Amino acid sequence: MVKTAVLVSGGGLNLQSLLDAKLFGELPECEITAVISSRPDAYALMRAEAALVPTYIIDRELFPNESVFAQAVSDKLKDLDIELIVIAGFDHKLPSSVFKRFSGRIIDTCPMLPNSEDEQAGASAFFVTENAEERLYIISQTVDVEDYQTPEARKQRLLEEGENVVLPKAVSLFCTGQLRLEDGSVHILCPEQEKQSPPCHA
Repeated sequence: MVKTAVLVSGGGLNLQSLLDAKLFGELPECEITAVISSRPDAYALMRAEAALVPTYIIDRELFPNESVFAQAVSDKLKDLDIELIVIAGFDHKLPSSVFKRFSGRIIDTCPMLPNSEDEQAGASAFFVTENAEERLYIISQTVDVEDYQTPEARKQRLLEEGENVVLPKAVSLFCTGQLRLEDGSVHILCPEQEKQSPPCHA
C-alpha cells in the first residue's frame, strides 16, 4: 500500500473523487493516510472525516510567512512517512525540501481550455516539479464544454468530468507501479508488463 497524503485548501471535489474511487475498490494499492488542510474551515476536511480518513490542519494564518508554513507542511509529510502527495486544490507552493524528497511523487491536475479550433477542452493529471512551468503529463481526458456558455459552468464541467476522472486513474497507475519517469518523460506500463519491459503505447 502506498501511503498517500492529499493537500487541500477548499471544497475538496478532487479529494472526493479519490475517496469514491477508494470506496469502490478502484485504488486497491493506495492508502489515503492523511488529508492536510491549510484552512480549518475547508469543506474538504468534512469529506475526509466522513470517509474516516485522518485529517490535519496546518493553518496558514498561524504562521508568520509562507516559508515557515511550507516547512511545517514538509515536516508533517515526513512525520507521517508519506510516499505520494496529491495536490487537490491546495493554494500554496511547496518548499524545495518537499520536491527533493518527493521527486516524481507529487501529482496534481489542471483543466485545459482550447487555444485554437483544433484543440479540445479537457483536463490532465501530471507530476509536479519545482519548476512551476514544467508539467510532466500522466493522463488526459477530453470534455465537451460547448453547451456551457459561462466560464463558471465550463470550469465546473471540466472539474467533474475531467479532473475528477483523471486524478484517481493517475493515482492508481502510480500505486500499482505502472508509471515510469525517464529523462523527464512519463511512461505508462501495461499492467502485465514487468518494470524492465518497454512502455505500453496502447
